[in-house]
Amino acid sequence: MPASPVFFVKMNKFILGTKVGMTQIFKEDGTVVPVTLIQIQPNTVVQVKTVEKDGYQAVQLGIGNKKKITKPAKGHLKGLAQFSTLKEFKTTNEYKAGDTLDASVFTEGEKVKVSGVTKGKGFQGVVKRHGFHGMPASHGAHSVLRHAGSIGQRFPQHTLKGMRMAGRMGGENHSTRGLSVVKVDVENGIIAIKGATPGNSGSVLEITA
Repeated sequence: MPASPVFFVKMNKFILGTKVGMTQIFKEDGTVVPVTLIQIQPNTVVQVKTVEKDGYQAVQLGIGNKKKITKPAKGHLKGLAQFSTLKEFKTTNEYKAGDTLDASVFTEGEKVKVSGVTKGKGFQGVVKRHGFHGMPASHGAHSVLRHAGSIGQRFPQHTLKGMRMAGRMGGENHSTRGLSVVKVDVENGIIAIKGATPGNSGSVLEITA
């Protein structure tokens, strides 16, 4: 059987930003809209990949400032600023190294996808991690209220893969689709997106459409 072809989603609108936090915006009719504010620094095109050279078409964007970088990273940046974050996006648009993108990439009312790393919760039990109810709070069960309970039958003498148990929670890549751009402030480099987005305040987010 021949291998299945691999399809890549090419995005024509994309940018990197830093999550500021959540607030609310009041519309003219008094409706309250909860929004996440994302600070958009100038995104610099660090590298352009082509089909002829790399086998696919993409651009690499850089934001932030890093005090110390390795020699390979310096060679890769080719005299550009020492960026703290680099991210690649597949696209059909034409760019060249040194080009910059700002908040004007998106317009109000546009649907976007926001991706980032979720908040790390550390090692958590099954009640917090999976929403288990826990044990009854009576009849001498006070010491096992938040325990997982039975994890299965005796056969096949090992814990089955995928069993919902205690473990590390959060700190994973997550994307939220279908969010709306409520306001774009190009002068101050702010994009307000309706609803919540992944990650802590200060974390880097990818906005694509």
